Amino acid sequence: MSTPVRLVLFITGLAAVFGLAVGVGALAGPVGPAVAEEPMADHGAGTEAGHDEGAAHLPEGLQTSQDGYTLVLDRATVPAGTSTELSFRVLGPDGRPLTAYETSHDEDLHLIAIRRDLTGFQHMHPERAPDGTWRIPLALTPGEWRVFADFVPAGGEGFTLGTDLSVAGTYSPEPLPAPSRTAEVDGYTVTLAGDLVAGEETELSLSVAQDGRPVTDLQPYLGAYGHLVVLRDGDLAYLHVHPTGEPGDGRTAPGPDVRFETTAPSAGTYRLFLDFRHGGVVRTAEFTVEVSP
Repeated sequence: MSTPVRLVLFITGLAAVFGLAVGVGALAGPVGPAVAEEPMADHGAGTEAGHDEGAAHLPEGLQTSQDGYTLVLDRATVPAGTSTELSFRVLGPDGRPLTAYETSHDEDLHLIAIRRDLTGFQHMHPERAPDGTWRIPLALTPGEWRVFADFVPAGGEGFTLGTDLSVAGTYSPEPLPAPSRTAEVDGYTVTLAGDLVAGEETELSLSVAQDGRPVTDLQPYLGAYGHLVVLRDGDLAYLHVHPTGEPGDGRTAPGPDVRFETTAPSAGTYRLFLDFRHGGVVRTAEFTVEVSP
């Protein structure tokens, strides 16, 4: 085959391929300008030093270590008992036990202990030794527990760190109580008003009555007429709850209503634990609530 003929055939084939590509492009539609992808956020685990951008958006209590502060139990496994000693330390960014705290809600540190099936709730205030070791006796049944330390380092911001604790023995998990607007404890009835909605700040009101009569002489407890802890079923995310008003401010009555503001991070099932003091005794009313999307 002569060179001119080969050249003609090559040009003809090239034109056919180009035409096919144009046809396919027309079927696929016009191609717009390229869109730059957003950089992926760093969603790593909680940091032991420095600030983790992903961790900043996590609910409290899911991390053992955050911004250089770490919750360390002296023993990760303890025996069951009605007065089992728990000892722990909070390590600071320098790796040493923290010994300087800001008082928050009348205490240097609040310890919350609860079994992972959301039973056995205890809100305690341990004693701190000069070396920074905290100690407290707890009533512990067999199973897996979560321990939270809620504290404010001197000159810093508040943290709620959580860690797991194993309690030896045969474990029988209990189902969550059904959602309810009322809770009974020692002859008191506490009624819940308000609904948690995921991602929205909500006011909750809890009204205390005794033998059917409203209680109007609640006693201050931790700088308020009540203290509320909210935990999410499953991962036990810890919600910070803020009381509305305080004793002696001239506008907050000592009952029967105690008001709080909080935000649920997601839909799901939550447990509410209200501590209130009356007659010199602190009691805890417990609720199960469903949070809508």
